[in-house]
Amino acid sequence: MKPVIVAIIIGLSAIIAFAVIGHAYKYRSTAMETIVVTGLAEKDFNSDLIVWEGSYSRKSIDLKSAYAALKADENAIRLYLSKKGINSSEMIFSSVTINKQFTPTQYQNGRSTTPVFTGYNLVQTVKIESADVDKIDKISREATELIENGIEFNSSPPLFYNTKLNEVKMELLGKASADAKARAETIAKNAGSSLGKLKKATMGVFQITGKNSNENYSYGGVFNTSSKYKTGSITIRMEFAVD
Repeated sequence: MKPVIVAIIIGLSAIIAFAVIGHAYKYRSTAMETIVVTGLAEKDFNSDLIVWEGSYSRKSIDLKSAYAALKADENAIRLYLSKKGINSSEMIFSSVTINKQFTPTQYQNGRSTTPVFTGYNLVQTVKIESADVDKIDKISREATELIENGIEFNSSPPLFYNTKLNEVKMELLGKASADAKARAETIAKNAGSSLGKLKKATMGVFQITGKNSNENYSYGGVFNTSSKYKTGSITIRMEFAVD
């Protein structure tokens, strides 16, 4: 091989090697310009508002008779709840729903028979909203005592809320931000650098699950209303410059 060709090959190899080294250094420099971390914060809290509903119904072939029986049930339920310590202002009785009932259509010789009217079914609900969470929760489990008075009362599971969620959310944001910054400082320190200014922050979804439950987080956020005791959590994604 001629000396000129050898020199050319060596020269090209050196250029390629320097280019690869330069690219690697540039990539390393760029990669270390920022640190991206995710901070997490959780907080346990109790519900301070309960919403509970129950329904009852009466059926009769005569509309007036069904309504009279339903009205008597309403008065009995009012009295029962009052004796349990619930104020009348906390009781919300719905309007009466009237359902006409018929026997199902039957088929004879391939032809359908005309449904026969069997009576009126009247339904009404009562809703309680109260800040006395423990008391209403207890009553919701005892309300089946009304059956002893001949009232077919169906008690729904109560719903639990917290009226100060904004305060909880702001507290969690502060804690999640501090957690993210601490993570970023640790990474920067271990890399022999120092943490610079915050470049970008993105808040994650605010989740509310039952305390000590196995509920799965949702992309759109979980909002638990079935548990009296809850756990709030939030994440925040932060990007810092590196000095």
